[in-house]
Amino acid sequence: MTKRYFRLNEDMSSPERWVLHDTLDTQGKKVGARLYLNASPIPFDSPLRVPILHPGNPLDFSLADAGDFPVVTEKVARTLAELAPGDVQFYPAQVDSRPEPYFLVNVARLVKCVDDETSEEVLYWKPEDNRPDLLGQYRSVMGMRIDPSRVGDAKVFRPWGYPPALLVAEDVKEALERTGASGMEFTEVTGPSPISDEERAYKQRCRELLEPPPAARRAAWKSLGTLDELAVAPRAICYEWPAHRQDWAIIHRKGGRLLLVSEGLSDPFIAQLQPSVGFGLELALETEPTELPLDAIEGSWPYLLLEQVSKEVVAHEHLREGANAGPLAVEVDGRDMPASLVTPESRVGVLLGLESRTLPRQFSTPFGDVRLVTVKALLPVEAQYVAKRGAEGAAELARRFVASGEEHLSRSGRRAVV
Repeated sequence: MTKRYFRLNEDMSSPERWVLHDTLDTQGKKVGARLYLNASPIPFDSPLRVPILHPGNPLDFSLADAGDFPVVTEKVARTLAELAPGDVQFYPAQVDSRPEPYFLVNVARLVKCVDDETSEEVLYWKPEDNRPDLLGQYRSVMGMRIDPSRVGDAKVFRPWGYPPALLVAEDVKEALERTGASGMEFTEVTGPSPISDEERAYKQRCRELLEPPPAARRAAWKSLGTLDELAVAPRAICYEWPAHRQDWAIIHRKGGRLLLVSEGLSDPFIAQLQPSVGFGLELALETEPTELPLDAIEGSWPYLLLEQVSKEVVAHEHLREGANAGPLAVEVDGRDMPASLVTPESRVGVLLGLESRTLPRQFSTPFGDVRLVTVKALLPVEAQYVAKRGAEGAAELARRFVASGEEHLSRSGRRAVV
C-alpha cells in the first residue's frame, strides 16, 4: 500500500488568529538564521522569546519567523517527539503575554522527494535571478506532489530544494489531529497529479513562451548600465498587455542618471500561444535621480508619465507604428505632473522615438528584435510648437534636443529649446 504524506501549514482561515513575529534570544537578537535547517541543536541558557506581531486568538500551531519555524504548545511537541524523534529539534520558547510553555520546532531533515512530473508546476532558480546560493533549487512548487518511494523512514521532513514546505507522514497527521490542536491545515502531497495532462501541456507551452523574453530584456538592460535589483517598481496584471504582465525596471546609468523601462510590451501574446515580440517595443524614460526617488517610484511623475504613455501605445496601433518611425508627438493627462510640464489644457506633451547616441534603437530576443522607444517629456511651449508644425516640428525639436546635449533626457526643470 502506497504511503501518504501531507504538507502541514498554519490554518489561515480565522481572521481573529494571532500572528507571531521573529524569534529572539535573551539579548534581543534574531535566532532564525542560526537555527534554520541546522543539523545539530544549538544550546541556549534560557527559553527563546517569540513576540506577537498581531494580537489575536492563540493557536497550538503557528508559524514564526516569516513561516520558517513552527511554534507549538506542549501537546503538539509531545506528539512530534514521540513519532519523529530523529526528525525534529525542540527549543523552549516563551510567547509574549502567554503563561504556558511553547516550543520552537526546527525540522532539519531534508529528503529529495519532489516529483517534478506530477506536481502542478515547478520553477527553478536560474543564473539570471542573481541568487547563486539557490541556483538549481526550486523557486516555487505549485500543487506539490512527492514520490513516496524516496522518503524512507522520515516522518517529519522538508523537501530538498524547497525547504519552505513542511511535510508529515499520515500517521503523524492523524496523531496531531487527535490532540485537537488548533491552527493546523493539511494538504496531501501524494496521489494523482492535481492537473490533467492537457493542463500540464498548456502550462509547459506558456513557460516556453514566457520565460525567454524576460531573460533577453534583462541582458539588454545590463548592457545599458547597472540593473537595480532592489528598487520596487509597481507590478500588475494588465490584460491589455500581451502576456498580461505589466512590469518596470530601473537601470543606473553613467553620470548618475536613472533609466525607467517597461517590461512586458514585447512579451508574446499569450492568447495565441505562438512565439512573437508582442507589440514589438518597450518604452524607456531617462531622468535624474531627484526626479525618480527609488523609495517612492509609484508616485513619481516619470513613472506616472511612462504608465500613461504605455496605455496610449497599447490602445492605438498608429502610435506604435509612428513610434517605430519616430519622432512622434503625443499628449497625455497632466494630473499629478510637475506644473512646469503641464499645458493650459492640463495635458503633458511627450516625444516618442527620439534617436539616442547612448541607447540602442533595438535589442534582440529569441523571438525577434524589439524596438526601444524613448519617451521625452516636453515643456508646454515645446508641445505647442510641435502641435502647430506636426511632423516637421517634431523633427526640428529632435534636432534641437541633440544640439542641447540632452537628447532623450526628461527633466521637469530645464529650459525650453524653442
